[in-house]
Amino acid sequence: MRTFDIAYAVLIACALFLMPSAAPAQLRLDIESGLVGSGYNDVRIPGDTGTDFSLSEDLSTGSDAYLRARLDYTLGVRHTLSVLYAPLTLAAEGTLGGDVHFAGEDFPAGTEVEGTYTFNSYRLTYRYALRQTDGFEAGIGFTAKIRDAAVKVEGGGLSAEKTNVGFVPLLNFRLRWSATDRVDLLLEGDALAAPQGRAEDVFAGALVDLTDSVQLRAGYRIVEGGADNDEVYNFALINYASAGLVVSF
Repeated sequence: MRTFDIAYAVLIACALFLMPSAAPAQLRLDIESGLVGSGYNDVRIPGDTGTDFSLSEDLSTGSDAYLRARLDYTLGVRHTLSVLYAPLTLAAEGTLGGDVHFAGEDFPAGTEVEGTYTFNSYRLTYRYALRQTDGFEAGIGFTAKIRDAAVKVEGGGLSAEKTNVGFVPLLNFRLRWSATDRVDLLLEGDALAAPQGRAEDVFAGALVDLTDSVQLRAGYRIVEGGADNDEVYNFALINYASAGLVVSF
């Protein structure tokens, strides 16, 4: 078992033991949807011998609808565990302006191709509230992320795909400020950078109280990052126009 796996297991176990058993627990379901589109999406596979090309510039990638779901469990006022399911698939199409060597196949210039970028994310997070009041919240924690990614190109009778499933450790943060009695401003996300790559998933927006147990969430989300190694070079910027509901039980 890797060091990060052990560290996360110990962290979560300690958090569970430290939670005050007499404090009330709160369960929250956060459903987020909206439109997602690609900024840059640069690819070179293999990372050392493939051809540089862009799924968003050499090809055309349109906007599409998306859906994410997160379940939070807060005990007391300081300890929160959450699980996130965040699938993502973007389609691209166009005509190659030059020869492209991708994942073992050679696509000639002028080939009409379709590309598929998949980046599904499954996360387990523990966060500790450094400060928690009715008007302000500041928390920091750790996220264990499973990345299920794939880049596929097909056209001209050829098809090639590179898949990757891996574990990514991230830092988690959350800042919430009550602007009015019914509106909270929110900045939260997961992020970390290392020599082999980086990953950021950050939301900025507002929470509006609709009832005592239902809030409207709206704002902007950015997902950015990638990896640079002998097998894969891929860095992408994904933009989200986000809206959803947060229901407390």
